[in-house]
Amino acid sequence: MSVVVMKFGGSSVADAEKIRAAAKRAIRTRRAGHQVVMVVSAMGDTTDHLVDLARQVSASPPKREMDQLLVTGEQVTIALVAMALEEMGQPAISLTAGQIGMVTDDVHTKARIKTIDVRRVREQLDAGRIVIVAGFQGITAGGAMTTLGRGGSNVTLVAVAAALRADVCENFTDVDGIFTADPRIVPGARKIDRVSYDEMLELASLGASVLHNRAVEFAKKYDVPIHVRNSRNFRKGTVIVAETEGMERIVVSGVALKDKLARVTLRGVPDRPGVAARIFHAIATRNVVVDDIIQTVADDRTATVAFTVDLGELADAKKVVAELCEQLGCAAVFEDNLAKVSAVGVGMRGHTGVAERMFAALAAAGVNIQNITTSEIKISCLIDRDQGKQALRIVHDAFELGAKKRSRRHAKK
Repeated sequence: MSVVVMKFGGSSVADAEKIRAAAKRAIRTRRAGHQVVMVVSAMGDTTDHLVDLARQVSASPPKREMDQLLVTGEQVTIALVAMALEEMGQPAISLTAGQIGMVTDDVHTKARIKTIDVRRVREQLDAGRIVIVAGFQGITAGGAMTTLGRGGSNVTLVAVAAALRADVCENFTDVDGIFTADPRIVPGARKIDRVSYDEMLELASLGASVLHNRAVEFAKKYDVPIHVRNSRNFRKGTVIVAETEGMERIVVSGVALKDKLARVTLRGVPDRPGVAARIFHAIATRNVVVDDIIQTVADDRTATVAFTVDLGELADAKKVVAELCEQLGCAAVFEDNLAKVSAVGVGMRGHTGVAERMFAALAAAGVNIQNITTSEIKISCLIDRDQGKQALRIVHDAFELGAKKRSRRHAKK
């Protein structure tokens, strides 16, 4: 019997009615002859509410205790979903991450999965039950609760699907799939039918919030196709798969905006071998995730090193940078008003003029580019945050991504 793993995000299980709707959808799949695992998130805004509660009692809550608190949101949902299924006559069982042996490292609030023991899940599936697994959470080898970072339920979905060698991995949310841009910002954004792992990985890393980038990494590594679809209808959504030849004909598949970025600039850094390694080793040991890095060298044998981080990482970055500046004799400047707009597409590999088209469109609208980073399939521009949404719409229009009959002319050849 084939295995289907279905993940329901917080908006899809936000209240009792939606929980019953998710349960009915799982039963429908079960009656079609499949074994079913459901991965669920905390209901609605539960996680945000728990974070607010923590901030009310502590200005800087210990990360271990934050994890201990936040995992309760998913545990409420799994029990309620199991109750709904049983009420409808479908045998079910809810399991926490610890109960399925989802072991992570000990980096609290953004742990990474090390191993999963799915024997218990298989036993319950073989007994005819639908298994409901708590997303977003894990457990260390020592028994401490961990969380996988915001959006981590998507990571749970793909990890469980890979471990079970599931035939289908479905991510249910409140939108119809992956769009050419965030439709809340760009009303003319169009749903994408198929997108490659590499494109989705770039989009997720650059601000597209439907899927966590680590979920896409898992999917690519274990060749797990993901079907992103709307929990409120039965229409086909977006399928994320390995790259195909036809995908290369589309130069730009989508654009993304990351609008909560900060930049850290270290000036007067000694320009000698090993210093950059020392700086980023210290940052890595504090588990601060760095985005773009730029280094420039002056005539006085000093260098300026700048890097960007998510705004939520800035407080931790400031602490480690203060120590580094004391040791190296440099000075630090912090900016917290930045955004990054990006264009992504595997077709960029074989086309010229993509960058020029993007830069010209931003220039014509008076959007100043502070920094540019590129890869084979993406171009990103660092800009002021207050121009972020405008820039996203401009780049989307520049590549005609929202046209009903999409133009193939995306770049000069």
